[in-house]
Amino acid sequence: MNTDNTRFRHVKYGWDAAYAATLDPVARLVYRSNLLGSDQRITNTGGGNTSAKITERDPLTAAPVEVLWVKGSGGDLRTSTRANFASLELRKLRELRTMYLRDPARGPKTAIEDAMVDLYPHCTFNLNPRASSIDTPLHAFIPYRHVDHMHPNAVIAIAASRNGERLTREIYGDEVIWMPWQRPGFDLGLKLEQICREHPQAKGVILGGHGLINWADDDQECYERTLDLIERAARYIEAHDRGEATFGGARYDALPFEQRRSVLAAILPWLRGQISQQRRFIATIQDDATTLRFVNSVDAPRLAELGTSCPDHFLRTKIKPLYIDWHPQAETLDDLQRKLAVGLERYRADYTHYYETHRRPDSPPMRDPNPSVILIPGLGMIAWGKDKSESRVTAEFYTAAIEVMRGAEAIDEYTALPLQEAFDIEYWQLEEAKLRRMPPEKELARQVIAVVGGGSGIGREVALRLANEGAHIVCVDKDGAAAQATAQAIIDRHGMGIGVAGSDISACGPAIGLVADITDRTSVRTMLEQVVLAYGGLDAVAVTAGIFVAPDSEGRIRDEQWALTFAINVTGHYLVADEAARIWRKQGLPANLVLTTSVNAVVAKKGSLAYDTSKAAANHLIRELAIELAPLVRVNGVAPATVVQGSGMFPRERVIASLTKYGIPFTADEPTDVLTDKLARFYAERSLLKRPITPADQAEAFFLLLSQRLSQTTGQIITVDGGLHEAFLR
Repeated sequence: MNTDNTRFRHVKYGWDAAYAATLDPVARLVYRSNLLGSDQRITNTGGGNTSAKITERDPLTAAPVEVLWVKGSGGDLRTSTRANFASLELRKLRELRTMYLRDPARGPKTAIEDAMVDLYPHCTFNLNPRASSIDTPLHAFIPYRHVDHMHPNAVIAIAASRNGERLTREIYGDEVIWMPWQRPGFDLGLKLEQICREHPQAKGVILGGHGLINWADDDQECYERTLDLIERAARYIEAHDRGEATFGGARYDALPFEQRRSVLAAILPWLRGQISQQRRFIATIQDDATTLRFVNSVDAPRLAELGTSCPDHFLRTKIKPLYIDWHPQAETLDDLQRKLAVGLERYRADYTHYYETHRRPDSPPMRDPNPSVILIPGLGMIAWGKDKSESRVTAEFYTAAIEVMRGAEAIDEYTALPLQEAFDIEYWQLEEAKLRRMPPEKELARQVIAVVGGGSGIGREVALRLANEGAHIVCVDKDGAAAQATAQAIIDRHGMGIGVAGSDISACGPAIGLVADITDRTSVRTMLEQVVLAYGGLDAVAVTAGIFVAPDSEGRIRDEQWALTFAINVTGHYLVADEAARIWRKQGLPANLVLTTSVNAVVAKKGSLAYDTSKAAANHLIRELAIELAPLVRVNGVAPATVVQGSGMFPRERVIASLTKYGIPFTADEPTDVLTDKLARFYAERSLLKRPITPADQAEAFFLLLSQRLSQTTGQIITVDGGLHEAFLR
């Protein structure tokens, strides 16, 4: 092995031999896989396979058994654990060859080819539940102990070049063998076995239109060979790259950062509405230098129309993106919207024609015909997915496709798979079966919900509750650190999803924390623009922010305190609703607004004049907004009783004041939580159900109103008070 790791400039070397020596054979495979998956120049998210042939002990007989450990269906090499690897007895796998060869109609697109996949579970070692991938034979029949199958941009550039076979010989000599495109499966595995037999000097194969597969009998050597083969391809491309001229030079200039983000914030809600007529999608925008160089180039329209080559790419990005020929310096936002409308209509028609032309009798039904990638000169790329994770990965895959096209154009001429071949992969029954095995979407999946006041109390509980149902949560609070903390709690619980997040707001995960002062329209508008840039649009808003100002010792409320109470509890709610409505009208999709009022809105009592009056105004604001925003937006309210425990509106001073007001015994040195519990129990005793009201109780009401369970309810206020008969409506 060559241990001079300074030779790698285009890939990251990470092997630690001392650490690897402490691992068992399967753990070493996981370690190698994680290293390879951590570098997107080596393989894309969720793509590639690694394997190791390991001698195990049969759990019943203790006899030695040769077992293939190979990355199973789904999962990501970067984050894979032992549980992500299938284990199969090699003897049984190899016996399947006899069954396959016996079929006279065998071949890469035959019934027997797909039927073999159903037999892999019968080869399982030690009851491993991980499903095998369709790439299993590629690893099983290569007669070496360790195999890496990667999707590196630099090598796919060769695989997608018109003269890929000649380039393979020129770059690698006889160390790497060229193999024309063939769909993965049993037949391809047997052909790789034949190549190894006929070319004993070979270290790997370039799979035309697909990627790289290589091998070794030592795992560290296999890892380093993978890096070396990629490095050699990358250096060859580097030597031939002509900079901007590789894509024919610049046709347009990018807009300045702030200007393009302003344009995107203006167009995205409308665009999301257009592509979400069947199901809602979440956006990721990408406008880095690499993307802008491509979308602004002379050759972008030609290359975009050709589509992506590697199946791993177009399964995520569709067969091709939608390219919009908009002049960022000479045309207006209205021009862009008009061109997008025409382009979307044409794309849907083209995709339908693609499906109808290439479908087979047993093809699955046509999927959503809208583009998953949209390219706009001056602005960059907009990628779409069912959730933020998927749209981030879609953007990642098309970025990889751009790099493949750059490499292929630098060294030769980029080509894509024939459309029938692409269709047969996209609508392969095995891929369809994989989609159908996915768990059902959660109740609030594909929804973007802003929780205003989400930094603490009821708002925090609402954010956590909605996230549990699959919603993307925007935690908004005047206290930015509190908003971020709630968002982080959601991420810690649910993860970032696959893909790698970045510093840009559009590279966020399932939750973000944003700052806004709801008494300031400009602050609210800026916050909502950030929501649009993060997710592409907005589906619902829950406003839980509120304020209670206690009267002074004489029982009076100062004028500025009165004004502040109404500014937050009434005007602030209106400003949020009014600014959100601007987005909802552009989207044209049904939306939801839930405001927080109080049972105090219908109960007159001493000591809370400003608060109670503001909440009565908020009650009527809900009814007015329900009329104003109908039929597009449902507007409802949640009216809590006094929520003491977990509420940000009950600091220690207010708890003590309330205990004093009601004559509840306490001592000044008692802990705050003890005092809070006393007050909560006092309020509970005044209710019919005799139970304290918690933020979680309120969150459940918000969930019901924001879901489709009460889809015919608008202009109403749900009271969550444990049964206060004083608040019964008369």
